This record gives sequence, structure tokens and C-alpha cells, in this order.
Amino acid sequence: MSAVVFCLAVPFTASALEVRIVGVADAELAATLEGGSLLFEQAQSEEPVAPEEIVATAQADYRRLLAVLYDNGYFGPQIEIKLDGREAADILAVSPPSRVADAVITINPGRRFRFGVTEVAPLTAGTVLPEGFGAGETAGISVVQSAARAGIDGWRAAGHAKATVTDQQITARHQSATLDARLRINPGPRLRFGPLRVDGASAVRRDRIIEIAGLPEGQTYSPKELQDAAARLRRTGTFRSVALIEDEEVGPDGTLPVTARVADNKPRRFGFGGELATIEGLTLSGFWLHRNFFGGAESLRVDAEVGGIGGDTGGIDYVLRARYGRPATFNEDTNFFATTEFEQLDQSNFFSRQFSVGAGIERFASDERRYTLGVGLRRAKTRDFFGEDNYTLFLVPASVTFDYRDNDLDARNGYYADARLTPFLALSGTDSGLLTELDIRGYRSFGEVRPTTLALRAQLGSVAGPSLEDAPADFLFYSGGGGTVRGHEFESLGVRVGPGEDDIVGGRAFLGLSAELRIRTSGALGFVGFVDAGYIGREDFLDGSGEWQTGAGVGIRYATPIGPLRVDLAVPTSGETDGQDFQLYFGIGHSF
Repeated sequence: MSAVVFCLAVPFTASALEVRIVGVADAELAATLEGGSLLFEQAQSEEPVAPEEIVATAQADYRRLLAVLYDNGYFGPQIEIKLDGREAADILAVSPPSRVADAVITINPGRRFRFGVTEVAPLTAGTVLPEGFGAGETAGISVVQSAARAGIDGWRAAGHAKATVTDQQITARHQSATLDARLRINPGPRLRFGPLRVDGASAVRRDRIIEIAGLPEGQTYSPKELQDAAARLRRTGTFRSVALIEDEEVGPDGTLPVTARVADNKPRRFGFGGELATIEGLTLSGFWLHRNFFGGAESLRVDAEVGGIGGDTGGIDYVLRARYGRPATFNEDTNFFATTEFEQLDQSNFFSRQFSVGAGIERFASDERRYTLGVGLRRAKTRDFFGEDNYTLFLVPASVTFDYRDNDLDARNGYYADARLTPFLALSGTDSGLLTELDIRGYRSFGEVRPTTLALRAQLGSVAGPSLEDAPADFLFYSGGGGTVRGHEFESLGVRVGPGEDDIVGGRAFLGLSAELRIRTSGALGFVGFVDAGYIGREDFLDGSGEWQTGAGVGIRYATPIGPLRVDLAVPTSGETDGQDFQLYFGIGHSF
């Protein structure tokens, strides 16, 4: 049977260069070689390429293609690169041809090598070598390099920071097409962390940098501790760059000094945002942030928001809040925060004006998991169908946040969960109870060229304790609008009250469900189809006696560095429509 020769041709009129690979029977290998060739990349250029540049690229391709072949187990290849019939290696750079139209890469890869003897020694307990590093597996240089890294990483994780490969014997046996790989590792001594030094002109006090990093001086060296210390410094937002550098020389008594090299972010930052909906109107928001308020990486952030501008949801809403945060207050992973907030909500179904203060701690269990616990005092005046109330509450809010999204601005895979429990003790005006809120989101993407993302969201809310008539009006839940069910008026679904049930108030139970199918094009444009559903109930649990509403629609997304620009068109599919056929939503960022 004759061999099948795989041939690729990519003509591009802009550079007038046609590139082909011939002699490779394996289509997968040919595609890999194409991806590693600079000539193929050059042929795709939209700008004309000078002949001398093509010659230089072809001469560099010998080494690149050889590396690709070695990495795929071919250790006896023959490579020819001819430019209009001339061997590229023989063309002098000082006298290139006046024009190059055709590049033919001829490769005879030879036999594919398999591993014979494979050995990395000594290894620490628990070290796992790469799966492909074993007798009979396809030999590749990158696999050997991965095995060496795995051996070194195993010793470093055990405290041997200076572990290194001291000898390697790589033998290619062409007669049997096998590759023997023997690596010797010198673990070096087991070390302990020495003092953390600080390098760089930072406005943050050095003692605070050391305190925030939390590097355990005197304890056994650990790469993970080093990574965690750098992550704590980055998490403050105060530093533009952070690098923890191990000293080359071991210190006295088996210690390893480490240097923190930091560069500050600009201390002050401000930003703004906006969202427009046909019913809710325009919402404008802005913030001001100081990243190093007292010289210890403390942050002070002030947020302001005005909503309901030009909308049909009542009057104008105002929010003004400030938050102070101090990292590494109780230990390196626990921060202190204090908050104050003034808010006025003038909605169609209720009015609320409240002022609150609070303080608490924020615990970072990892980069993905965060816990908070606080205390607060809230004074509010509310008005709804049941009348006007003035109440004072003592709050003990607690939250748990898991964020395993690959990108918080434009997630494609992963999940997010936020659970909040707020027990409240009524000092006046209402009864004591418990406010529960849960927000769960999941993301899964399919495809690579034009990836499609399935995004799901579930929201759950409950107010236990006070009756519907006595509950704080601004603790109750509504459905409808951009944050719950698109296509319906903002907060259009609640609990029907009054003699003819013509009025509504918020419910003590809420369930919101949303699904989006996000389709991306090869450029910055994307398209979305979505469905939303919302449930509101009178009781504090989902007993099925409440009402549902649903909506559906389509949208457009345009990717920007600050998140996708969003335009959604939604229509109600069940529930009260209030005479509206559709609603439009504009904003920055996905709806969830």
C-alpha cells in the first residue's frame, strides 16, 4: 500500500506567498508543524512581506520545526525548506532574491521514538510523574522536561527550596527507535523561611507589607505559602505588581530569606456606570476609591447611585454608601471593615428611607472562598399599603461566597454562590426575624471557534418572623424588571392586598430562575437568548400559594475591556403585562 502524503497550501494575495508542507503522512502532525512554522504565520499577514524577511523566517523555521518534531517523538528527521526552488539555508542574507512567491517545506520525520528506560531519582513521597513518562509511551522532550519539573516540585513542596537537576542522560537509540531518559535530582537541604525584606519605593509602610504578606518566618519552606503571601498583597488592590523572590544563597541556620518587590497602584481611583430600561428609566452610579488611606493599605470607597430617572416606577431613588477596609487586622487572612449607608427608595408600591452603620470581619479562606460576619444598626421609615412604619433594628449579617468563575466580568465556565443570613432584633417598630438571601449561578461553554455559553441562575429569598403586615417593607421581595424577570414592569409582581386585591406589597418568599444562551462570533459581537421566571409568596417559604410570572427575549453583547455592552429586548410570556408589549434594557456587563 502506498503512503498517503498530506499537503497543506495556504495562498494569500496580500503577501503573494504560498506555503506548503509535503512529505508528512500524519495529518495531525502536519497541522502541528503548520502551527509551529513562522512561514505559515507570515503567509497570513495582511501586509506585503519583504523577500529578506521571508528568507530570515525560513532560516529560523529549521530550528522551530525540529523542536516540534522532537516534541512529538521524531528524533531522526530530515527537513528541507525551499524558496522558489532554492534551499533557504543556502541563501545569503546580504543578497536575498528580489521576490519570493513559493515556499515548500519538505519533511521526512522518520520513525517515531518510544521511551525505553525512564528514571527520575531520588523522588520524595507522593511525587507523581507525568502520565506519558514511561516505557513504551511516545517520547517527547516536553514530557522529559515535565518529569524533571515534577521531581523538583515534589522536593520543593517538602521544604527543599534549592532542589535541582544535577545530571541528565538522554540517549536516542535509532536502531530500536527508543529514547532513554535518566534524570538525577539533588534535593539540597530542607530550609525554613527567613525574614521577609521589602524592595521598592512603596507608600505603604514596610511593617504593614510584611504583616499583610503573612509569610511564616521560621517555618518550613513551602511554595504554597509563598504564593499565598503574594496573593494577599495583590488582594489589597494597593499594588500594581507583586513579586516574592527567593534569595540565591541560603541564610544562616538553614533559613531562606525572601524579598518582596512591590510597585504601588495609583492611590486614588474613580469610575461610573449606567443602565437604561424602558420602564425603570435611567440609573447612574459612580464611586471614588482610596487604596492606601492611612499608609497601611487601608481602603476607603464611596459609592453613589441615582435611579428611576425618567422612569415609571415611582420617584427618584438615592443611595450613598461608604466602606472602610483594613487588611490583615486580626491575622493575615482576616480583614476588618466598617460601613455606613443612606438609602431612599421611592417605588410604586412602597417608600423607604433608611440609614445604617455596621462593622465586621471578612475571612478569605482562599482566592475563591470568602466569609463575612458583622453587626449593624438600621433606622428606617417606610410606607406601603399597610401604612407608615418607623423601625430600629439590630442586625447580625453573615455571608458565604464561593466564586469559581473563570472571569467575573464575562464568565464562560465555573460557578458562583452567595448565601446571606441576616438575623434582626427589633428594637422598635416591628418584630424580630431572619432575612435569608441566596444567589447561585453556573456557566458551561461549548466549542472553541465560536463558543456558546449556557448560563443559569437561581435566586431565593425569605423573611421569617414578622407577619406580612408587620415586616419591614424594604425587606420584602418583588419580581419583575432587569434583575429578576425581564419583559415585565419593575417590581410588578408581589402579594395582592386590599378589598379588591388591586394593590400589591412585597412578599416574604421569592424564587427567581434565569437561563441564557450566549453565542459568540469570531469578533467582539455576541448574541443572547434568555428566559426568566419569578415567584412571590405571602408566607416565608415556597408553599406554592403565590404567583408566577415569566418573560423571554433576545439580546446583543459587544465585548469591551470593562465588560460586555448589553442590549436586551424582552417580552412577558405569562403573568400581568400591564399593557406593555416589550421592554428594552441597556447596560454594561451581563445580566448575571
